[in-house]
Amino acid sequence: MTAGPEDEDGFHARLRAYEGKPAATAGRGKDPVNLPMIRHWCEAMGDAHPAYRGPDAVAPPAMLQAWTMGGLSGHADRSEAYGELLGLLDGAGYTSVVATDCEQEYLRPLRPGDTITFDTVVESVSPRKTTRLGTGHFVTTRTDVRTGGELAGTHRFRILKYAPAARGTAPGPPEPPKAAPRRPRPVVNRDNAGFWEGVAEHRLLIQRCTACGALRFPWLPGCAACGSPEWDTVEAGGGGTVHSYVVMHHPPFPAFDPPYAVGLIELAEGVRMISNVVGVPYDEVRIGMPVRLEFQRVDEELELPVFRASEGER
Repeated sequence: MTAGPEDEDGFHARLRAYEGKPAATAGRGKDPVNLPMIRHWCEAMGDAHPAYRGPDAVAPPAMLQAWTMGGLSGHADRSEAYGELLGLLDGAGYTSVVATDCEQEYLRPLRPGDTITFDTVVESVSPRKTTRLGTGHFVTTRTDVRTGGELAGTHRFRILKYAPAARGTAPGPPEPPKAAPRRPRPVVNRDNAGFWEGVAEHRLLIQRCTACGALRFPWLPGCAACGSPEWDTVEAGGGGTVHSYVVMHHPPFPAFDPPYAVGLIELAEGVRMISNVVGVPYDEVRIGMPVRLEFQRVDEELELPVFRASEGER
């Protein structure tokens, strides 16, 4: 039974009493920062930046949380307070959980051999919120990651503990027809405006460093290989293969109709980009499948590059 409106404020006050209490104390990374894990991460991400290899390598900043993870056996540093908070939410009917977002701040690079320690606190518990998934509370934890006693970065992780929305209720009177929802607009800025200008002309443009010739995608203000800010573009021929993919099932979002496949496409030119895979049922998409670029109009103002499975793969 979830907390009712009459006791909502009191229940939230009980939840907020856990703010500032530890979720994990004196945690210790199971392994020092090391080159094999850095290599595996970079291979998975397709990141060939030279700063992450060789005798002077640093760890990719986005690996910050990876060094604190407990793996299948977990950590023994979880606090009773955090367990009590989650138990309180469970007892109020908020038994489901979904991760919603994370934020990271990087203060110094981590290098192979660094030993990682960390402390996690409950930073905030939101008032009751109603979402498409159901009603619940957002719980944010903050992890301070250190090496040699020095703060290296901060990781904030937010979950929603919620009671799933009821399904199968009796239908009400029919609603008047609504205008079809529009796709979210892409963020266009000075660094990627040329890409979207190319899309408007049905051209998929890839940046090329004019100093070393390296191709890069997505568009960036400088070359990851040599650091040069000078570049021009080459037009992709349109061929590619599915390097990896996921199938999006939920939560439903206006203008999207799950399930659908989102692929990491390796273009013939050697760079990779993320887009929808179309022309084949979502459950028939396969790694290595040949695809071909096309431009799909999603509303009266917006066209997007997508990739259609080749005829022989249907």
